Amino acid sequence: MSVKAVFVGMPGSGKTTVGRLVAQSLGVEFADSDELIERTAGRTVPEIFADSGERGFRKIEAEVIATALEDFDGVLSLGGGAILTESTRGVLLGHPVFLIDVREEELVRRLVHSSTVRPLVQHDPVRQVAELHAARGSLYRQVATHTVASDSGPVVGVVRRVLDLMGHPEVVAATGKKKHTSHAKGETL
Repeated sequence: MSVKAVFVGMPGSGKTTVGRLVAQSLGVEFADSDELIERTAGRTVPEIFADSGERGFRKIEAEVIATALEDFDGVLSLGGGAILTESTRGVLLGHPVFLIDVREEELVRRLVHSSTVRPLVQHDPVRQVAELHAARGSLYRQVATHTVASDSGPVVGVVRRVLDLMGHPEVVAATGKKKHTSHAKGETL
């Protein structure tokens, strides 16, 4: 078994949405590390943060991700801070890791309008996004095999670029139409 693609990036970058659509396009299963953590721990991510703090959460997260990378044969999306743990960065090596890169202003817009509770960016999204981006940006790039830019445009463009980078430009992507492309591998949107 081998994971087909792993998505990393800042909170609100669209990792889960893109991951689900890529998995659907490839006809494989999708998993989100936060959902796997909640299933494993029997508590929500905010509850784990409240009960065990970020350190306790990251320990559970690292174990769940390592297991998923070993046992899962689909598309996996990681929580925004998963790359903070050195062991997680280590187990990502050799896997196809896609960084969904989004400008800070767009991230703030998405987070402010999201119904998802994100403990690390609840109180002052502009400042907190800037701080998280400064702290995590180089770590995302360290683990990424490919970087795909995302903006306020339709998500189908990001999905198509990912499928192209995976070598599946003919796969039906989100729109139900076959995608024909001549983009160079590794090119950023």
